[in-house]
Amino acid sequence: MPDPAPAARSLSQAIDGGDSRQVNEAAREFVEKLTFATADEILAMLGDVLAEDCMALPPWARNLAYRLACLQRSDDPQLLREAAADLLSFGPDWDTFAEDLTRRAAERE
Repeated sequence: MPDPAPAARSLSQAIDGGDSRQVNEAAREFVEKLTFATADEILAMLGDVLAEDCMALPPWARNLAYRLACLQRSDDPQLLREAAADLLSFGPDWDTFAEDLTRRAAERE
C-alpha cells in the first residue's frame, strides 16, 4: 500500500520553498498517494506529519485527507470527531461541515 507520509512531507517542503512548479508536482504526488491509501495509512500520515509540525499541511490537504479517511470509515465516531475538530481549526468556512460530522458521530454512538 502507498505510504502518503513522504508525499505529505514533500508537499510541505515544496510549499515552504515557494517554487510553484515544485508545489504543483508535490501536490500531484500527494493527491495520488492519498487517493489509494487506506484510512489507517491516512491517519498514520496525519499523526506523524502534524506531530512534527502542526501546520505542515495546508487546510486543503488536511481536509482531503480527513475526507477520504471518513469515506472509508463512515461509522467511526472517533474519526468523525477528529475530522470535525480539524475543520474547526481553520475558520468558519467549514463549521457547517464540522457540525455535521459531530452530529453523525453522536448518532453512531
